[in-house]
Amino acid sequence: MGNERVGEVAGADAIDARLAARLAELRTERGWSLGELAERSGVSRSTLSRAERAEISPTAALLNRLCGVYGRTMSRLLSEVEAEPVQVVRAAEQRIWEDRASGFVRRSVSPPDAGLRGELVEGRLAAGADIAYDRPPVPGLEQHIWVLDGALEVTAQGATHELAAGDCLRLRVWGPTRFRSPGPEEARYALAVILP
Repeated sequence: MGNERVGEVAGADAIDARLAARLAELRTERGWSLGELAERSGVSRSTLSRAERAEISPTAALLNRLCGVYGRTMSRLLSEVEAEPVQVVRAAEQRIWEDRASGFVRRSVSPPDAGLRGELVEGRLAAGADIAYDRPPVPGLEQHIWVLDGALEVTAQGATHELAAGDCLRLRVWGPTRFRSPGPEEARYALAVILP
């Protein structure tokens, strides 16, 4: 059991390292300095620098801001740090990314392919967890949020939707959104994301 955990941590470290390299690549492809990226994203220069050097594991909110600047969904960005695109990804091989600070766990269910417009993600929010995104990664992004277990509150376009197991919310995201798990148990949901 101890060796499995070490392997999981090593795998997470490898993903963080590839993600850091990809973030640096995206910035340099555009010819932006860290200062320019900081202005565009609203993220401090030092945080961006530390993220690009894999000194920190970026939070969901940070990745969301960077995805917005780079015109990508979070799944697309994460798929870009994968090796080869595949048609089938087994449950045991699906990439899991965790934002421990916010109590958010994200599983990329769809096989990664940057060329496709739709993707399926499983999200889990610990009871009491609350994540706010100041903007969508891509304006007009279509989302279908299907609650599998627990309860989830989703706020978008000034309206709060209280969802229970089995409920599904469909929306286009233009502005800030908020996902909150009111408890008492974690919220588990399927998220279908479709680029405009």
